[in-house]
Amino acid sequence: MVMPGMVYLSQPTEYGTLYSRDELTAISHAAHAHDMTLFVDGARLAYALASPENDVTLEDLARLCNVFYIGGTKCGALLGEAVVVPDPQTIPHFFTQIKQHGALLAKGRVLGVQFEALFENGLYGRIGRNAVRFAGEITDALLQRGAELSVTSPTNQVFANVPDALLDRLNERVDYGFWEKTDENHTAIRFATSWATRREEVDALLSLIQELDFRG
Repeated sequence: MVMPGMVYLSQPTEYGTLYSRDELTAISHAAHAHDMTLFVDGARLAYALASPENDVTLEDLARLCNVFYIGGTKCGALLGEAVVVPDPQTIPHFFTQIKQHGALLAKGRVLGVQFEALFENGLYGRIGRNAVRFAGEITDALLQRGAELSVTSPTNQVFANVPDALLDRLNERVDYGFWEKTDENHTAIRFATSWATRREEVDALLSLIQELDFRG
């Protein structure tokens, strides 16, 4: 069998859920006890940090993980992610290997100035707040109209189990992501907010939700 060499997590997960500090600590200890490294994918990390239910800080990630990255592309940056290796000896010759594979930007200022701006005055920790708040409003509106959640997410993603009869109405006025068929008459769909989501866009979706009955 293939020998496992690394534990790979996402914070938040693909379902918008969060690992708590206690959970992350337990996973870190278990991985290191078996001589495995812990990697955390932070593509949506700003939305985790902005969630009221989150208790994991950047300092916690640096203490518990061997490598993690701070998402940029999905969190307001033009491009790129910031890879963090708290102990450089974890990956000896890391930059040399990047250059050997042709992946080292000769002029990295465009990448650097983005994260410099995102880290000023706690911006990165705040940039996802509106997205999380808007997702909460969408969740509340769906529940009030009788919808069931296929996943309860405390971040910027909303997963609703919707009667198939409503999909055409939704398709006419809103973009959403197909997630999975839950039975012959229902489909789980995903609404995702972001740092760029505007108040008027959320209000339009809330207005549409009020017109529909999700109890079918």
